This record gives sequence, structure tokens and C-alpha cells, in this order.
Amino acid sequence: MSGPDHDSGPDARDDPGSEAGSDPPSPGDTRDDLAERRGIETEVYQPAEDSAMLAGAGVDCVAPDHRVLEVGTGSGWVAERVADEVGARVVASDLNPAACRRARERAMAARHEGRPGYEVVRGDLVAPFRDEAFDAVLFNPPYLPTDPDAEWDDRMELALSGGETGRAVIEPFLDAVGRVLAPDGFALLLVSSLTGFEAVLDLADAAGFDADRVRQESYPFEVLTILRLTPRSSDNA
Repeated sequence: MSGPDHDSGPDARDDPGSEAGSDPPSPGDTRDDLAERRGIETEVYQPAEDSAMLAGAGVDCVAPDHRVLEVGTGSGWVAERVADEVGARVVASDLNPAACRRARERAMAARHEGRPGYEVVRGDLVAPFRDEAFDAVLFNPPYLPTDPDAEWDDRMELALSGGETGRAVIEPFLDAVGRVLAPDGFALLLVSSLTGFEAVLDLADAAGFDADRVRQESYPFEVLTILRLTPRSSDNA
């Protein structure tokens, strides 16, 4: 794949959807079609361009004294990069037990090499965690729009399928993540043009977040954006 086109414009409402270079994958694409495009395997989502974007944004935005949660960690690659490059305390979570095993193996290997590693918790979004537990929450959600008749019914479905709109996991995440954010905390959310960028911004606004675009890259079949979501103060609500 050729390198991405970068856009660092500050206005989150500059809809990136029209910038994609070609038609997005059809909701009826087969699993093999998506595997070829995304380089996926059968059980655990592997690092791809979206992972690199989220990790880079995390390294830029997270401070060494932050408590960090990565939701939907997959192989643990993003959590490892943030822990290694920032030195923050990182917890990685995933609903997929195979992903948790893979992430734990990565964390153990890091510690064996004298690097900080991270904790791994199996759970659904932020459900396992106490209120105001984290200064930063990172999430690369499942976002591929998927026809219900084309669902795969396996573990990779958890990592890729965002339901018919691509927002089936984003919506409950936005509803729940504010609970676990400490005062002055923030979330970094990866958004694809496939999911309806303006629709995600509207959902974030309705959930009480201000959104700032911190990274954006264009690829042949989608535009990826990292939003920094900050809970809106009651004075500005």
C-alpha cells in the first residue's frame, strides 16, 4: 500500500469522507476480500495502518504520569508502544479471549526484555473498570459496515464488524467512556469515513464530548481520523 496523505487541519467538522481515493468496501464484501485488504487473521486483529495512527496519537497525547486504558487491544501492539515510548501505566482490555492471551504474551515478553509492559483485562468496553480510573482511553473500534446476512460469526467479527452503520460499537463506547475518565481526562477514538464521520461527531456531541481532530490519513478505500474527545464541562454544556 502506498503511503497515506496527511491532513492536520484543526476543524473536526471538516468531513473527510469525500477525500477517499476510491469506493469503500461494500457491506457485502466477503471475509476473504476484507482479509486481503486489512491483512487480518482468523482470531486476533493484527497491527495495521489504523493501529499505527492510534499508537502515534497516544504517544503524542499521553503523559508519563497518566493512567491509560486501551480498549479492544487485539495483539497488544498499541498498548506496548504507548508503554514503551511514554512510560505511562497502561491497561489493555479486549472481549476476545484469544486477543487477551496474545496481548499477555506480548506484555510478558516486554517485561522479560526489561521494558515496562502493561496489564491485560478481559472485558466489554469499559465495564470492568471503576469510575474516574483513567486519564486517557484509546480505542480503535470495529467499524466495517456489515450486512447482517454477511456476518462471519467468529472472533474476527468482534474485531472488525461495526454492524450495518459501522457505529454499533462506537455508540455504546461513547455512552460509557466518560464514566471512567478522570477529571481533565480524554479519549482518543479512531474514526473511519466508512462509518459516517459527521454521524460520529453528532454522537460524541450528544454524549457530552468536545471533539478535536489530532490526526488524519487518506487511504485508497477510506479516510482515517483520530479524534480527541474531552468531556464538556457543565459550564459549557
